[in-house]
Formats: sequence, C-alpha cells, structure tokens
Amino acid sequence: MVLGDLGADVVRVQRPGGLPAEGQPASAGLRNRTIVEADLKDPEDLVDIKRLVQEADILIEGFRPGVTERVGLGPDDVAVLNPRLIYGRMTGWGQTGPRATEAGHDLNYISTTGLLHAVGRAGERPVPPLNLFGDFGGGSMFLVVGLISALVERQSSGRGQVVDAAIVNGTAALGHLLWAMRGTGRWSDDRGENVFDGSAPFYDTYECSDGKYVAVGALEPQFFATMLKTLEIDADEIGAQRDPANYPRMRKIFTERFASRSRDEWAALFAGVDACVTPVLTFAEAESDPHNVDREVFTTIDGVTQPAPAPSFSRTSTATPTPPPRRAVDIADVWA
Repeated sequence: MVLGDLGADVVRVQRPGGLPAEGQPASAGLRNRTIVEADLKDPEDLVDIKRLVQEADILIEGFRPGVTERVGLGPDDVAVLNPRLIYGRMTGWGQTGPRATEAGHDLNYISTTGLLHAVGRAGERPVPPLNLFGDFGGGSMFLVVGLISALVERQSSGRGQVVDAAIVNGTAALGHLLWAMRGTGRWSDDRGENVFDGSAPFYDTYECSDGKYVAVGALEPQFFATMLKTLEIDADEIGAQRDPANYPRMRKIFTERFASRSRDEWAALFAGVDACVTPVLTFAEAESDPHNVDREVFTTIDGVTQPAPAPSFSRTSTATPTPPPRRAVDIADVWA
C-alpha cells in the first residue's frame, strides 16, 4: 500500500477466489492495486507470472522459506529472467535460524525481541500492543526501506538483490532507543520501572470526569512546569519531577485533578499550551480533529475513511489513492 501511495504501479498476484463477494466491502489496505489471479502450481499460470517478473522492478513474497523456490519463483530462478529485479522477502522469523520454518504471528515475533516484555503495568502480564510493533513497524516499513535502498544501489551497480525483511530483525531495530537506554543503565527489564512504560506519572493516561481520557507526555521540566501551572497544582506539593519516591503522591494528585473535569474541558484548557497534554480520541473522533483535518491526515475513498498517503513532498505530491479493486484483471491485460 505504501509503495502504491508513493507512486509505484503495484500488481498483486493472488490465488483464485480471494476477492470479496458482490456486496461485501473490500479492504482499504488493497488500494492502489491491480489484482490478477493465478495458481502457482499451474504451469500455464506460472509462465504468465514469470512474464510479469521480467517487466518488474520489485517482487515481494510473504511465504515461509523455500516455498517460492519449490514452485520455480525463488531468487535464483527469477534472477535469470531479470537480473535487475529486487526480491523482497517478508517473513516473521527470517529466511534462516531455528524458527525460520515455524508458524507465527506479530505477538510471537515481538515476544522474542524484548519489546513485548516491556509493554504493560508493573506486576501484570505483558499487553499485546495491537499488531503495530511487528507486522507493520518492524516488518512492512523495514521492508519498504530495504526495497527503496536496493533500488538506489541498483542505479550504480545495475544489479538486483534479495532483501530479507524479517520482523524479528526490524522490531529489534525499532526498539533501538530502549536498547540504547538499557546500555547506559537507564532502562530496566522490569515492567513498571521505566519512563516510557507508564510508570512515570508525567507519561501516562488519566481518566476524566466523563469517563474519557487524556494523554500526558510532559517529559521535559519546562513542559512539566507548564502542565502543573495549567492544572493549578503547586510544584512544591509534587516534589522533584524525576524522583521515583514522589511518584505515588504525584500520580494520586494528577488522578484526582484530571477526574475533576471532562476530557474536552481539559483539551480546551491545554489547547495551544506547551504542556504535552492531549485528548485520547477514538477513530471516529480522530477524523474530525482540527489538526488532522488541516493536515489532511485522513481521506475518504469509495465512502471509506482511511489514512491518507504519507509523508508529503514539496515537489512531487502523492495522488489520491485508487479504491481497492472489486475484480481481478487478466494477466495478459497488465501489459495492454
């Protein structure tokens, strides 16, 4: 999707029958796509797929290691057809290693990198952080970076190469700041003892009088001081910001103060104030948030609200994404 948003001509090859039935919604994640149907075990379909490969800059596959090799579409097979091809391999465990051929999902991959262990409250179990750390952050985005980097390198070498984008590797790299802090003694392996894991009262969420929440990220002393002023809390009552001995009292005071007004009342008080306090919005609310509207963070395609392409460019603006296709295109028509 991201490559398509950025202007790539993306052709998705999928097994027959994978499109939604008439009247069923299509996934917005399939925008900017041309879809062709093919059976990788059918020799005739395989010939057509290889014709696509000959014309392509990039091939992306997400099977377990060895699958594309068995059907004749492995890196060595396609390099003969197209030596300039960038071959992107998207897996959880990678192409090598003891777990390489095992099944898994986002939660499994991030559980072995240390990141999942860090998410949650002290004394409680680790909490699944949606599937953003692994699948999309450590996986897809690192694949995109690798593919684009390989394209840049090809300009000088004239040759393609394989990009092995394993979620375990990308997720570990995504957590580089925490590893850096750990290396300097500023991050503990114990949940609930670190600034970014919710243990610090000035980096957490608080419930308001209407049952909604605000997010507090007042890390720096100047933002912390401004937050106290806006909350009408005496700094002497709180004590030193970074002293953990003050955290229980600090959290109690913050909890009581935020509970005294509604979320939107606090949002209005903190609007335009450098205190790093913002409302926690639902998906529906995020659509109409003034800043999101001004930045055109979201767009509507075929009646479906979804994130707009990112980032923005000064000279080559991204086009409005095309809707997800409702039907497959014959492979022969791709060259038409």
